[in-house]
Amino acid sequence: MRVRYGYRRIHVLLRREGWVVNRKRVYRLYRLEGLEVRTKIRKKRASALRPHLPVAQRPNEQWSMDFMSDALANGRRFRIVTLVDNMSRESPAIEVGVSLTGRHLVAVLERLALTHPLPRSIQVDNGPEFSSRALDAWAHQRGVKLVFSRPGTPTDNPFIEAFNSRVRQECLNQHWFFSVEEARTTLEDWRQDYNTVRPHTALGNLTPAAFQAAWVQQQASEEIG
Repeated sequence: MRVRYGYRRIHVLLRREGWVVNRKRVYRLYRLEGLEVRTKIRKKRASALRPHLPVAQRPNEQWSMDFMSDALANGRRFRIVTLVDNMSRESPAIEVGVSLTGRHLVAVLERLALTHPLPRSIQVDNGPEFSSRALDAWAHQRGVKLVFSRPGTPTDNPFIEAFNSRVRQECLNQHWFFSVEEARTTLEDWRQDYNTVRPHTALGNLTPAAFQAAWVQQQASEEIG
């Protein structure tokens, strides 16, 4: 179910499947069916000057990492670690558990090192897990810089905030979990769909996987040329 998809994203999926239909017709059908994606209107507030962060020039150069939380049907809380690539918007991993410590973060990152080039930097907040000795020692050993957001300013890490919003709206709010294992499986299925199926507007409606493949092909062409 893709109840959080608006007509523009649905139009992209239809064209991908071979339907010859323009966006206006999709919009008319969308409205005729009474469909609507409700969004909260937030009051605009004055914000402090954000620090300038270098823009990632290639996939797997900068990652962002954060924690989320949710509850099972019986009220038991569980935690979620989310990771996203700041350029390709790929999510390398989503980890689910009742108790996740700095050592758990190290284990996740070491597992990713087997399949991904480790980034030069990882943007994190000031939580105790991110400032733990275990993660600090791992980052030093691996040559990865931990970039901490200013306290109380989640806007310093917009990539993970946007990704977490999609996790919440498109997955967590759409399911009622009865076990941590069920939550883990459902979130992993959603992550795979996000990486390989879901169109991303910031990537020209490509998926993160397609964007990375196109980027690699472009770099290879430039090297040959």
